[in-house]
Amino acid sequence: MFGLIAQGEYLLVALLLAALVLSLSCHEFAHAYVAKLFGDDTAERAGRLTLNPVRHIEPFGLLLVMAVGFGYAKPVPTDPRNFRSRSADIWVAAAGPGMNLLLAVLAWNLFALLLLGRVEIVSTSGVQTFFVLFVQINLLLMVFNLIPLGPLDGHYILPYLLPQRAAVAYRYYNARYGAWLLLGVIVLQFVGVPVFSILMEVAQSLLRLIDFVGVLQ
Repeated sequence: MFGLIAQGEYLLVALLLAALVLSLSCHEFAHAYVAKLFGDDTAERAGRLTLNPVRHIEPFGLLLVMAVGFGYAKPVPTDPRNFRSRSADIWVAAAGPGMNLLLAVLAWNLFALLLLGRVEIVSTSGVQTFFVLFVQINLLLMVFNLIPLGPLDGHYILPYLLPQRAAVAYRYYNARYGAWLLLGVIVLQFVGVPVFSILMEVAQSLLRLIDFVGVLQ
């Protein structure tokens, strides 16, 4: 993103930041909302049951996104002791990526319908760029957060898909090494390995699956 600033692409940077901040805020709100549904009001008491970006955005995490394409928002605090279900943690974890998928589906198909209807509001390049960026960012956030490493949402979800013994081993090794492995993935992007590009290709491949209007066919 800093490269775009250097090239004078200020409008594109502004649209990127707007789409990213909105997407991250909705992602974190979803965690807080589902935690509340399962009986834990920790996030609500911390002021996180809101769509206000100020409550969710971490400045350094946003700076990382601008620098290397990876970053983070403030993690939503939860207290599993308050959950009314033993499986609540998987639903709370899945809520963030699930929200990103929902936003991508709604935004893309609304955009497609407006295009097909020749609605004037989407005739400008700025609006079209925002819709495309918003969809791409949400698909990318979904894919990235489902990686089962370190504190990412995927590490809560994967154990439920594994046999019990493998799940116990995974939780043990991820607790010890997961954060370091995730840091290693980010470092690879710094040294030129196209990790971000690979994730973006995966996210892009999902676009046809959510195109219910059929503009990509």
